[in-house]
Amino acid sequence: MLFDAPVIAPARGLDPAWLDFNGHLNMAYYNVLFDEAADNAFELIGCGPGYRAARNLSFFTAESHVCYLRELKPDAMVTASVQILDFDAKRVLLFQELRHVDGWLSATSETLQLHVDMTGPRVTPMPDDILANVTEMAAAHKDLPRPDQAGRSIAIKRGQPSRTD
Repeated sequence: MLFDAPVIAPARGLDPAWLDFNGHLNMAYYNVLFDEAADNAFELIGCGPGYRAARNLSFFTAESHVCYLRELKPDAMVTASVQILDFDAKRVLLFQELRHVDGWLSATSETLQLHVDMTGPRVTPMPDDILANVTEMAAAHKDLPRPDQAGRSIAIKRGQPSRTD
């Protein structure tokens, strides 16, 4: 199987119901766009909706870190990319970028995905075929540059000028 590096979801517009009173995309819906793109990538590795139905296995997000870099207005068309930064038998670390179709970066998301047996639910190793697909996708992504926002923590840095200074 050949995987794009990174995997890019099809372009789409914004749902008008997703806009907030400031006239731009509400922060919650950035996560919806990231989640849809991750679903697209998981479908490629064999973990789409049929995966849970056939095997009673799925992926859950354990942690997420979103950086909002530039607001999206109502008429925006966007794409979202998915890059595997790391993985093991039970976990996949994804990095995503949400870009306007004109190319500028709107937001990033780094998420830790857990492979879950739904009978528990409990974290469990991926089946060999799925782990092989994740390994292959990660190999396709290994030469991509490590994104600047990857691995960031959130804190107030004392003694540093703030954005409002």
